[in-house]
Amino acid sequence: MDSAVVCGYECWEWPPMSEHDTNEAAEAVQYDPSSSRYDVFECPDCDNVVLALGRDDPPMSCHGESMQRVTDCDITVKPPDVRQVLLDAFGLPKAGLDICLCVIGEGPLSANEVAESLGYDRSTVTRYLNKLVDIGLLRRSELNREEGGVVNVYHSVDLERMRRETLIGFYIWAGEAAALIEEANLTKQDYMAENPDRELPDVFWESFPDD
Repeated sequence: MDSAVVCGYECWEWPPMSEHDTNEAAEAVQYDPSSSRYDVFECPDCDNVVLALGRDDPPMSCHGESMQRVTDCDITVKPPDVRQVLLDAFGLPKAGLDICLCVIGEGPLSANEVAESLGYDRSTVTRYLNKLVDIGLLRRSELNREEGGVVNVYHSVDLERMRRETLIGFYIWAGEAAALIEEANLTKQDYMAENPDRELPDVFWESFPDD
């Protein structure tokens, strides 16, 4: 399967959202297999469901048989905002993206140089630089100073590696989210089986125990 890229770093710069944009983002969208940039497949013999970016030829398979493209999903969803996706999936707010883009565009840079360029507090810059290294979006190395000693400097990683890491990282996050939804579905199913004469609570989520 050709795996399409969600976005390269060029897509991560964003203008402030206007009131119109905010209203537009709040409108629900429905999956349309004829025009979507992704496909959802399901196995006709089990509950396996797969999200695929790009096109697959031959089709994906399960149990040795081709999976079927979903064409009849009635549910609507709120369209994602890239800022919220990056925050939820990677814990990366706007400051983190600013720092990442600064290093990608101007690196290698030290934490002091990034802080000076962006006007951010050095402790904030250092925290996000380390996080970006942990995520795999940047790499760190030591540079010998002319006056003696060493300083950590930060570089961009190979763009193809960045694409792969962010896409797989998001899939892992999406898998965790899907597991939560499935847990909710099973909990609902168990509740109804144990309470056949009772209606489901209006706010079912409040029935979940706190972890």
